[in-house]
Amino acid sequence: MSLSHTAAEYMLSDALLPDPGGSRAKGLRLELPSDRLLKFVTVGLPLFLVSLAFAREFSAGSQISCFSPTNFTGKQSAYVDTACWDSLVHHGLDTEGHAVTKSLWALKVFPYSLLVVAVLMYMPYLLWRYAAAPALHSDLLFIIDELDKSYNRSVRLVQHMRKVQQASAEPERFWEEYERARRERYFEFPLLERYLTCKQHAHSLAFIYILRNLLLLLFLAATCLYLVFLHLNIFFQDEFSCSIKTGLLQAEPHIPPLIPCKLVFFSVFQLISLSVGGVYVLLVPVVAYNALQLCQWDKGLLAVYEMLPAFDLLSRKMLTCPVNDLNVILLFLRANISELTSFGRLNAVSALREATANKEDIDTVVDFMTLLAGLETTKPKH
Repeated sequence: MSLSHTAAEYMLSDALLPDPGGSRAKGLRLELPSDRLLKFVTVGLPLFLVSLAFAREFSAGSQISCFSPTNFTGKQSAYVDTACWDSLVHHGLDTEGHAVTKSLWALKVFPYSLLVVAVLMYMPYLLWRYAAAPALHSDLLFIIDELDKSYNRSVRLVQHMRKVQQASAEPERFWEEYERARRERYFEFPLLERYLTCKQHAHSLAFIYILRNLLLLLFLAATCLYLVFLHLNIFFQDEFSCSIKTGLLQAEPHIPPLIPCKLVFFSVFQLISLSVGGVYVLLVPVVAYNALQLCQWDKGLLAVYEMLPAFDLLSRKMLTCPVNDLNVILLFLRANISELTSFGRLNAVSALREATANKEDIDTVVDFMTLLAGLETTKPKH
């Protein structure tokens, strides 16, 4: 008998979760994997393409090539290139033969506009980091710690039950007291359950998370519309007619009225704009999916933790509208599942409960531990 008691004590002591060696605060992820991917692509892609455009500009030299008259010297041709690049105005004729001008300045500022796009795409991340991440960090630390402690309390409860049952002269009376305690919810964890219920009625994290995704959708749509505008108005005109008859050169008779020019970097800007626009269009469904995650509950996590005694946030129909802070916390708990040590233990117990022949014998982790501890011979059937 002593050997079986010693084995049960060792088994129960091994079931306890060890104290975390380091601080959990540094290991918590305050961004979902999809949000992290969106930030990397939406901010990194324009910065990467802009760096390529600037590198080509520095390596290739002049971004414009004008066809000066043959009687121009080298310095005059260089002046024509510089003047036409500074003005970047196309002089042409409309269908009725009237002179019209068209500014191509958007091409000159296109690389800098992509820098602005990268800054705009980073703003939703800054909003989440400074408006929601501190509160979310505190919530996750408390809930993860309490969930692991709740599991340990269940194991310690079985350890105490085993000692009381061994010292009891009337085993049946002991199990009657145990059943009465279950009915009167003496084993519940009111602090954790009420905290989660309170988070169900709060909406600050959900509001900021939805606002973050809406801002990202707005910036993606604005960038795509800007690129469409460039393609429809400018990105189909790599050649233009430049006029340098201004200022002191206005009265010079040997200077032609218009000089044809060609943009050297035109194809590069077309490729960059198509790449950014195509990727951003593909990211719109990802952003919409992130926002729509709050429209349904992640019940898998809480269903596992209903193995804890009297933790019935689901069975008591406490989960109503999913757009609240509790659902946001559940999403981030799923992302930080590696920090939640008790989840793996309870998940295994749930799988064993589904596989056992007498499912009614295992309602909670306490029931499972009592079976493992060798108390099933006197435990009444539910």
